[in-house]
Amino acid sequence: MKKIETAIIIHDVRSAHNVGAMFRTAEAAGIFKIFLTGYTPAPFGRFGRPRSDVAKAALGAEKLVPWEIKKSLSALISKLKQEKYQVIALEQSPKSIDYKKISAKGGPASGGKKFALMVGNEVAGLPKSILDKCDKIAEIKMRGEKESLNVSVALGIAVFRILNL
Repeated sequence: MKKIETAIIIHDVRSAHNVGAMFRTAEAAGIFKIFLTGYTPAPFGRFGRPRSDVAKAALGAEKLVPWEIKKSLSALISKLKQEKYQVIALEQSPKSIDYKKISAKGGPASGGKKFALMVGNEVAGLPKSILDKCDKIAEIKMRGEKESLNVSVALGIAVFRILNL
């Protein structure tokens, strides 16, 4: 399968299970690369050994999708923008637009750019200082009483919709 020039940024996600699930989703969608920032756990520990808690949910996808750890999220966003990526945060915000209005198929919302879709912490989300650096903030509207979805579920929904898969 051809890799799509779409990257995922996972920032300050605490749960190794969520990270593994996002690797699995990324592999299924043909994502080009994953960037891990903040305290997000990597598939391999600091001594290079696989983390079983990530691997359990990733089911081998952590070995198939290229990934990097980046110390500075702000520097990563700047670098991606220089490389013509449109940086889109998946977050609830007064400035957010419906995620269905973003399309990688060259629609008016895409601007013909590559995408970097970013998700944040399970409870706090992404900091406002980071949201201010993004090109767009996309939100999945909730119809029920709950305010949000699990971060890995939300990423899966958004990736498959945005990429029209």
